[in-house]
Amino acid sequence: KAISMHAKKPLDVHLLIVDPDRYLAEFQEAGAAVITVHHEACTHLHRTVQAIKALGCKAGVAINPHTPVSVLEDILADLDLVLVMSVNPGFGGQKLIPSQMGKIAALRAMIGERPIHIEIDGGVTLDNARALVAAGADALVAGSSVFKGGSADNPAAYGANIRALRQA
Repeated sequence: KAISMHAKKPLDVHLLIVDPDRYLAEFQEAGAAVITVHHEACTHLHRTVQAIKALGCKAGVAINPHTPVSVLEDILADLDLVLVMSVNPGFGGQKLIPSQMGKIAALRAMIGERPIHIEIDGGVTLDNARALVAAGADALVAGSSVFKGGSADNPAAYGANIRALRQA
């Protein structure tokens, strides 16, 4: 909520939690414009996606590295975004799992011309950003790559890292 008062861009919220349905309204009220839930955490994914849309938010579904894109076939038409976890969720600084590149390309083919974003979260670096976009991603989540070398005394490093990723 505190961030939403200062944000100039829509807030994209990734709920890596069990039973996200209990919290959807709270995140929308706090300023979320996009709410992404995990396929693996939702008992009734279609119901959850419809609840997100009913709140006036865009809906996304995240899939973990072991989850095939085929699980999205019946829900894809209802989505605005698919988030491919390219590392196992849990902590920052992990290396991208190479098999996720093929998953991104397969997902892009499944989506076709529909206006559905593919977001990648995990292990995004200067070395793989271009390949991720070439495979079909159009949004990259980068934590360690952005914060590398920066500090409260050296915040300029953050901007330089973001510019370098965008150029890659």
